[in-house]
Amino acid sequence: MKKRLIGLALMLVAALVVWQVTARVGNASETTYQFVEVSRSDVESTIAATGTLEAVGTVDVGTQVSGTMADVFADYNDHVERGQVLAVLDTTLLAASVTEAEAGLKTAEAKLFEARSEYSRTSDMHEQGYVSDAEFEAAQAGYLTAEASVVSAEASLKRAKANYGYAVIESPISGTIIERSIEEGQTVSASLSAPTLFIIAEDLAEMEIHVLVDESDIGKVAVDQDVRFTVEAYPDDEFTGSVQQIRLQPETVSNVVNYTVVVNASNHEGLLLPGMTATADFVVDSSDDVLTLANAALRFEPTVEMIEEMRETRMAGVDGGDAGERAFPAEGERPEGAGDADAGRERPALSEDGMPEPPDDLAMLWYLDDSGELQVIRAEKGISNGKITEVSGEGLAEGLEIISAASGTSVASAVESGEGPGVMGGMMRMGGGSGPPPRG
Repeated sequence: MKKRLIGLALMLVAALVVWQVTARVGNASETTYQFVEVSRSDVESTIAATGTLEAVGTVDVGTQVSGTMADVFADYNDHVERGQVLAVLDTTLLAASVTEAEAGLKTAEAKLFEARSEYSRTSDMHEQGYVSDAEFEAAQAGYLTAEASVVSAEASLKRAKANYGYAVIESPISGTIIERSIEEGQTVSASLSAPTLFIIAEDLAEMEIHVLVDESDIGKVAVDQDVRFTVEAYPDDEFTGSVQQIRLQPETVSNVVNYTVVVNASNHEGLLLPGMTATADFVVDSSDDVLTLANAALRFEPTVEMIEEMRETRMAGVDGGDAGERAFPAEGERPEGAGDADAGRERPALSEDGMPEPPDDLAMLWYLDDSGELQVIRAEKGISNGKITEVSGEGLAEGLEIISAASGTSVASAVESGEGPGVMGGMMRMGGGSGPPPRG
């Protein structure tokens, strides 16, 4: 009885194994694929960032004296020349200050005349002994004090005249007024600092963009690097510029360290305005007329059913076929399509879930040959723009359809469910290992 129970249990186990293999083969035949084609195009690697357009060479025009604005002669967007009058303050009080300073100077000069005469008389009498030393020294001090008063009065008059001249506000440069902060009748105060009345842009035909670049990307930015950018006002137009300066002072925004990159841009058409937000792309690298592939195919991971089909193809190849040998070479033999650059490559490292991690510059591409059988080709990755990537390798050609998605059980799920050993053999073999799949 005991032997019959053991035999029955063994038969059940064998039946379960046969059912699993049959289910896998059935799933492999029913697997559906999605494909993307290898195409030939230009590809660029770029860094995206945003910044603000600003005019080159702006000057803030203020006033050094306080008063009421009597006349304003310039407005927004006006083109002004150097020395042109922009505004005039009320000069009533300033003119009075000049008159007062002139009167003060005349008073000081009169006192100087009197002190000089007194000093001259006292000096003669002191030489004859009729005046004491104390009286002589007092006359001398009065003369020197009067001279100093004249100098002070002259300075006051000069300052009053200068302030009177500052009532006329002139343009320090030739350019375009991009901001006006005053109106006629407005009172301005310059007691603590000069208020800004106008902002003048020297030349709006040339603009600059202050772009904030993340610290992780700043190492890829260099002076004279080409930049493309767009603005929301003209979404269909693309503008160009070049990097002029990379400022060393960091700026932290939302706990992210950024560096300001100044980009020069031509604005001869006058479409760009100060303050516009620009979305810029820094061109890091580019390749023209190369084979490219959608990134979905490069990220694709084969299903368990695909691995099992490849293993069965290999086993069939051992009996005389050659299809399996193309996918799974014998021990010591290098895979078809492997270039000289693959020589000496180490077996890929394993991730936490036990799966091989291929080098960043390599990808295993799956496709169906003319007979509908699964094949794998190794490709080297080049420049990527985030959507497509440059690829190269033996066997790659324009129009070749590469699998980008497939229905079935993922390898990661198989590893978690305990089906990993058989799958691992196939994956390690196709991942670039030099020996045959593990046995047992």
